[in-house]
Amino acid sequence: MAVDTSPRSTTWTYVEGEWISGNPPLIGPTSHAMWLASTVFDGSRWFDGIAPDLDEHCKRVNRSAVSMGMKAVVAAEEIERLAWEGIAKFDGKTAIYIKPMYWAEHGQPGSIVAADPESTRFALCLFEAPLGAAQPSKLTLSPFRRPTPECAMTDAKAGSLYPNSGRMIIEARSRGFDNALVRDMNGNVVETASSNVFMVKDGVVFTPVPNRTFLAGITRARVIGLLRAAGYEVREQTLTVEDFIGADEIFTSGNYSKVAPVSRLDDRELQEGPMTRTALKLYMDWARTTRVG
Repeated sequence: MAVDTSPRSTTWTYVEGEWISGNPPLIGPTSHAMWLASTVFDGSRWFDGIAPDLDEHCKRVNRSAVSMGMKAVVAAEEIERLAWEGIAKFDGKTAIYIKPMYWAEHGQPGSIVAADPESTRFALCLFEAPLGAAQPSKLTLSPFRRPTPECAMTDAKAGSLYPNSGRMIIEARSRGFDNALVRDMNGNVVETASSNVFMVKDGVVFTPVPNRTFLAGITRARVIGLLRAAGYEVREQTLTVEDFIGADEIFTSGNYSKVAPVSRLDDRELQEGPMTRTALKLYMDWARTTRVG
């Protein structure tokens, strides 16, 4: 049977000392990652000659590997160096998604369900992906919840967490929305299905306090720091659905699109507000001061 391994955009993957074009078949049917989900990844961005917080994303993927019971077999500094090496293979025009990954090839002797850390493998995949910053989204409250650390590997950016996010988005789109506002098991808002979330009320910025049920992202932390440095009040606290319904503005942050406004939450229409524009401008102004590879 012929297998189509061609990617949807220009793609380069580094694995075991070699850069390979396209979508190389790296995981087989007996690989632990294939049937028992021992995968972690991270994502950074290159655009306009810069890769903001690339070093932090490289550090986080190594922390994720350890949290999942694997080994961080490539130093974060080496992952960053390889990323810049890979960036040079592109045309320098289209934004790039930078995705370091770890997975286990085998289970532990005597307990195949647990990943064998000695079988950890690493790959670094880069592919073209337009940035799409500041595109507004329509949110609806999801009927699905984020798991607690006792129920899932929430301390890692684990591939196994994302089917839950996927079903949240599928359900939201079935009702005419782009994404979903998501709660934890206690009913408090924690994020959207694919990004961190902020709300603004009376000039104060609020965002859910990290409680280990969601990934408190690197871009989120950067936005919080930049807003505070510019003199704005930002509070990390427990937030309810009612808090978001009564917000003056809602915006999201994430590596894929950076800062983006929310134009609707269920039945309520929202305008892109001044704090959302300020957050995006502060982020982009900061990003363009970072080093060029």
